[in-house]
Amino acid sequence: MDKITSTSNAKVKRLVNLKKKRKARDEEKVFLVEGIRMFREVPQNILREIYVSETFYKKERSVVAELLAGAARSSAIEVLSDTVFDYVSDTRTPQGILCIVKQMEYTLETVAGGELPHIVALDHLQDPGNLGTIFRTAEGAGVTGIIMDRECVDIYNPKTIRSTMGSIYRMPFCYARKLSEAVKFLNERGIKTYAAHLEGMCDYDEENYCRPCAFLIGNEGNGLTKEIADLADTYIKIPMKGQVESLNAAIAASVLMFEAARQRRK
Repeated sequence: MDKITSTSNAKVKRLVNLKKKRKARDEEKVFLVEGIRMFREVPQNILREIYVSETFYKKERSVVAELLAGAARSSAIEVLSDTVFDYVSDTRTPQGILCIVKQMEYTLETVAGGELPHIVALDHLQDPGNLGTIFRTAEGAGVTGIIMDRECVDIYNPKTIRSTMGSIYRMPFCYARKLSEAVKFLNERGIKTYAAHLEGMCDYDEENYCRPCAFLIGNEGNGLTKEIADLADTYIKIPMKGQVESLNAAIAASVLMFEAARQRRK
């Protein structure tokens, strides 16, 4: 199989553009995933293209062929020289496989639906690692959907995608045009909204999450905006010991999500 050996190649330039620019990803409605695990877990119906390093292809050709068996995707594999693959990769130690995947499409109605919604709404979350961790944890805690405002970091940022560790494929989510409207929509649907807030009068484990619920999580540095916090049915807080005022946004979200999961196991 021929390999691409120049960073000036049009396909290579496209990959770099998709890696770096949200606009490019959104225009094509695709995103990039790296690593053998992310490749193994990607649903075949959204897998578009596969790029492998020369070394990876020599060692793992049978693995790739096995995973693509019956998927009619073998013709979409492109081999890059190791140097070129390092150039397009977003990781320090590339595993040697990168895929172009179709973006997911969920509506607010889908994300907020189901018999017993357990939702997380994110307000101005900025850190890719935090967002990816929340997706991963949400799947583990049985969250039914995630809503984000337009100011949140791009879920398709390569760093965010890596942090989800595959949960991006399975966790329904959407970006709300206005988060305030989305929270009002939840309230109208009978989904009780809880603002994670330092001024919370109730400890988080004093509430009943066995009914439809949504946790509102704010920005890493500033917390929830007043507009969003004011829409919540209840302010809740995670009690702290020592001189710690609050937790990292992803950790706080994890505590709340798993408390709801614990209650629902009873």
